[in-house]
Amino acid sequence: MTKQKLIVLLVLYLVSTGAAFGISSFAMRGQTVQVDGTQTADGTQAETEGDGGGEKLLTISPSEPKDQPCPLNGKLYTTTEKNAWEKRRPLAVMIENTPDARPQSGLSSADIIFEAMAEGGVTRFMAMYYCDVQVEDTTLAPIRSARTYYIDWASGFNLPLYVHVGGANTPGPSNALGQLSDYGWVGQNDLNQFSIGYPTFVRDYNRIPGRELATEHTMVTSSEKLWDVATKRGWTNMSPSRTVGRTTVGGKDWKEGYTPWPVGEDKAAGTVTAPNISFEFWDGFTTYAAKWEYDAASNSYKRFTANEPHLDLNNNQQVMAKNVIVLFSEEKGPINENKHMLYKTTGTGDALVFMNGQAIEAKWNKKDREAQLTFTDAKGKALPLTPGLTWISTVAPKTAVTY
Repeated sequence: MTKQKLIVLLVLYLVSTGAAFGISSFAMRGQTVQVDGTQTADGTQAETEGDGGGEKLLTISPSEPKDQPCPLNGKLYTTTEKNAWEKRRPLAVMIENTPDARPQSGLSSADIIFEAMAEGGVTRFMAMYYCDVQVEDTTLAPIRSARTYYIDWASGFNLPLYVHVGGANTPGPSNALGQLSDYGWVGQNDLNQFSIGYPTFVRDYNRIPGRELATEHTMVTSSEKLWDVATKRGWTNMSPSRTVGRTTVGGKDWKEGYTPWPVGEDKAAGTVTAPNISFEFWDGFTTYAAKWEYDAASNSYKRFTANEPHLDLNNNQQVMAKNVIVLFSEEKGPINENKHMLYKTTGTGDALVFMNGQAIEAKWNKKDREAQLTFTDAKGKALPLTPGLTWISTVAPKTAVTY
């Protein structure tokens, strides 16, 4: 076959697939959409019991003690919940944060959330799910694309199930899809919507009642759908065995070699010295400005974005975190025509840790890509965190943080 014929066939293929996508996207508008086992005629979610927006999975007796610590958030759960999560690996889910994406689904059920800029002042989240979503299938949305520094942070959790819709693929240091391939994730823990599709992922144009959304803000999945497809691929708590040269690697529980962050007491400080926290990722980009207000009754910080309460669509409640960490890191970018950013993810740097109503000057440490991210106090000792959601925002070193 001649080179010219190959080019013609390639063009025809791209045109046909693009047309098919456009037709299917148009056809889905206003149609019934299956999200979490419940559906309505206009694509919105039916009301279900609990805060996750989905089907109840476990029945927990009120008398069952909560004495099993979560490896990610340090909270105590029942043995019933532990038995469920022990068969799985954590989910690391890329979630959008543009104004059209808010309110997102599932943020309040995360164990850890990483926040940084995806491009040109626009922030994005990587939410880690493990312990807090075992009782109920939890709707997660809207899912967006991969970025390289999130992959670096996720790497510290020993091959978590990385969930995304495509990713940056511009040749160079921001090529997230290329890195996923280079690291071997594609065959053992990468849950890319491009290779999975319906019904694990669906586009719900009516996910936010009363607001029609553009296609890029509509990708929906759920915790159980993701774990189901992972199980079918053999991606359980055990990493797949594979041969590298003459050596067999893998076949280990993901927790082998993983050390949970130390935890302290969930107890308000005697004197509140950090009742409010505020900062901008880029000066003047108030659409993504973060603010946290301390709530003494729950010993938590309430999240605001663009000066508005940041809600979870699953339960219509404001997102709250036990630990708010501002991680200062070298920032580069935009580095290409797609306005991609880069952050230093290894080595050490300064951090501010807010918990129990107080601010603590700390250091972050990450020896290499696969090492865990840790935090130490002024004396170099591991810093105990309050059990519960930890929210980590990465900003440039000179970012002004008011508290």
